[in-house]
Amino acid sequence: MTLSLIPRILTPVLALALAGCSMGSMFGGGDPALAGVTPSQSQIDSAVAGAMPAIATECPEIRVRDGAGSYRVTSGNAVRYQAVLDRISRNCVVSNGQITVTMGAVGRVIPGPAFNQSAVNVPLRFVVERDGMATFSELYSIPVTVATNAANEFSYTVENVAVPYVGGEDIVFWVGFDN
Repeated sequence: MTLSLIPRILTPVLALALAGCSMGSMFGGGDPALAGVTPSQSQIDSAVAGAMPAIATECPEIRVRDGAGSYRVTSGNAVRYQAVLDRISRNCVVSNGQITVTMGAVGRVIPGPAFNQSAVNVPLRFVVERDGMATFSELYSIPVTVATNAANEFSYTVENVAVPYVGGEDIVFWVGFDN
């Protein structure tokens, strides 16, 4: 073994050994004052009462409705333009028996052979469905400036949509073009 290989071999070994020294209670050696401590029933009850439902840690997913991920406008048999959704996102806050959600979508408009304007409006709908029933449904007309040599991106965000939540409901957020 040459001397130049020794640092290459010893460096990772030493790094792992030193990392193990800083792992604290992961490998034992925790706080001895907490050893054998058991919470009282009232402490357990108050922790359970204050526990957040699973939805607080897992925001319901946002989906694109089947067939609503693209929007096409034609002139006769020729395509004027097509809009597509590229990214969707949501963020939730759970408080006082409600989920407050912010939902957003990013897409782009692609001009076709029959395109003859500089701007279009795309119809984008956001929906909140709770146990199969729509509790929120809103259609937005999103203006998009279109150039034949540009990305023609658009984005839209819907904020502060409140949904009642008591636990166990099936909640889904939807987005898509109104075709």
